[in-house]
Amino acid sequence: MSAERAAPDGGRAAAVPMAQIAIGLATVYVLWGSTYLAMRLAIATIPPFTMAAARHFTAGALLYAFARLRGAPRPQPAHWRSTAIIGGLLLLLGNGGVVWAEQRVSSGMAALLICSEPMWIVLFVWLRRDGRRPSPWVVAGLVLGMAGLLLLVRPGHGGGGVVDRWGVAAVLISSVSWAAGSLYVQRARLPSSPLLTTAMQMLCGGGLLFAAGALTGEPAHFALSQVSAGSALAVLYLIVFGSLIGFTAYTWLLRSASPVLVSTYAYVNPVVAVFLGWALVHETVTAGMLLGAAVILAGVALITSASAGADAAPRRLAMRSRTLPAAALRSPPATASLAAITAPPAAAAIPTPVALSAAAAGKARAEAGEEAADLEIEACASR
Repeated sequence: MSAERAAPDGGRAAAVPMAQIAIGLATVYVLWGSTYLAMRLAIATIPPFTMAAARHFTAGALLYAFARLRGAPRPQPAHWRSTAIIGGLLLLLGNGGVVWAEQRVSSGMAALLICSEPMWIVLFVWLRRDGRRPSPWVVAGLVLGMAGLLLLVRPGHGGGGVVDRWGVAAVLISSVSWAAGSLYVQRARLPSSPLLTTAMQMLCGGGLLFAAGALTGEPAHFALSQVSAGSALAVLYLIVFGSLIGFTAYTWLLRSASPVLVSTYAYVNPVVAVFLGWALVHETVTAGMLLGAAVILAGVALITSASAGADAAPRRLAMRSRTLPAAALRSPPATASLAAITAPPAAAAIPTPVALSAAAAGKARAEAGEEAADLEIEACASR
């Protein structure tokens, strides 16, 4: 069995064997799901901001060199300014907040709380000046997700005892910041190469994380001689498997499989994180924690399915417009609303532009699918 993806000209791209897609999905499922445990192991003997800075700066330097060698043009100062903002939102507050919080909450709890990100995306899109009201199904998903959050962090139900409020707050702030950064990516002035953009974002975010570590006094309490072999291997794992291999597999999937299928990693990653935390480091998993997680994921799934349905109609209209006779196109609809939300929770959800015309949608990087893919690449590569 194989999968086909629509080509920009309205035809079909070469079929990709389902076995290859399955391998790609399994890679993203396991590698990105395991990064939460790897971060916890890494900060056992390395201060959190210093660890995160080393991971992202190293991965960013490697990706930057690779992108330039592949012919990506030298970035302009405006590009560095935009990626510095993105790095601050996604990596300093987003990823850095999660790493800091894992000193206080389990890796599984952190992964589950991060799943709330699509809810913040929906709220931000709704509240911004040019936003629009979400559909009733999306609102229902929001309510369900918020109820799941309350269940998850309820004292005595989240992790077998009193939930650390500072840790929970840090992860929720990280989720909100990641959502804001993901929206900013859509409007920022960025290089044409998504790979170069991601590399610059990591370099800037890594630099900001180094600065955060310095401001919090981490260098005074850190020595390389104190780093355990386990922590060093965890950092290496995050660089190679979490950022480089996981990122490569994800970008390939975006171009080879259905976006709805690819987005399923968002539901599997937290399950992998909870299981690995329980199996390898004996993190507590309670019935209340599982119930809260199930409710959150149900809300996220509802948001995702409602948004995917909203996106399908205008894409079908744009495809149909290429084959209809000219007489049938004399009075096209004024606008065709694209989905307000795409929903990859654990790694960053990017809404596609709202109310694009059908004609513009036909020109916008393969029915906006390629644009959404690039935006997801830029925002998600750092998980």
